[in-house]
Amino acid sequence: MRIVIIFTLMWLYFVSTYRSFSGRRYSQNEIVTPSDTIPPSAKTLLTAYPDFVKSYQNNYIILKDGTKLLWNDGIKSKSAKLLLDKPDIEDMFNQKYTTGTLKSSPAVNFDPGRVRNEAFFMKMYGASEREVQKNLTEIAWCPKLVNQKITVTKINGIDKKLMQISAELDAHPEFKKYVTNIGGTFTWRNINGTKRHSMHSFGMTIDINTTYSDYWQWACKCTNENAIVNYKNRIPQAIVDIFERHGFIWGGKWYHFDTMHFEYRPELID
Repeated sequence: MRIVIIFTLMWLYFVSTYRSFSGRRYSQNEIVTPSDTIPPSAKTLLTAYPDFVKSYQNNYIILKDGTKLLWNDGIKSKSAKLLLDKPDIEDMFNQKYTTGTLKSSPAVNFDPGRVRNEAFFMKMYGASEREVQKNLTEIAWCPKLVNQKITVTKINGIDKKLMQISAELDAHPEFKKYVTNIGGTFTWRNINGTKRHSMHSFGMTIDINTTYSDYWQWACKCTNENAIVNYKNRIPQAIVDIFERHGFIWGGKWYHFDTMHFEYRPELID
């Protein structure tokens, strides 16, 4: 009898540990990743994009439609060029974006947020111009100061976030010259001089007035990523602060500076 009891208790323990923390039974071939072993950066993706990212398992980001995207491709010590051209998802976090005022000009090739895994963003916003266009909408930008119509995506509520940003900027007449004549939102295209998609292709970025903006390619009159460029910025920090509060990073924090450029990347915002 004692042997039977011991065997029964061992069986019950085995059954209880065979279930995941969510209560769902997994097959013998399925490995469950405990929440405490998920890389911290992967956790931020789950929080930042809850409508699209489901989980992290076995070195893959699992999207809600069942798509698996490789987290770490195992390639170590990638060059700056390789990071830009062939990044895995983990590479997007290889440099820390810091909100607030810059304490000094960015170091050479310090471009937090400029490394982007295109497959990830194409799954969210669309893999073609037509797919992206299905989710575009028109909003009034700074209706008091500017009242310009701009086209942005509804995915991730970006249209609503930009309307909130617009309302905050509208309360500052001193910002009018910077937010007038928006330089661009949605345009399906590659980044100049590359085969990489511009994030404008997804309708989740905005360029403010180019008249008061600075861009590294304009500064060096080139598209050479290895060119030595001297940092320049004329955009007030108060404008940057407003965008950052709503999950947008600023291209003015890059060595390859793009001070007109704001891009929705909440996974990078602390």
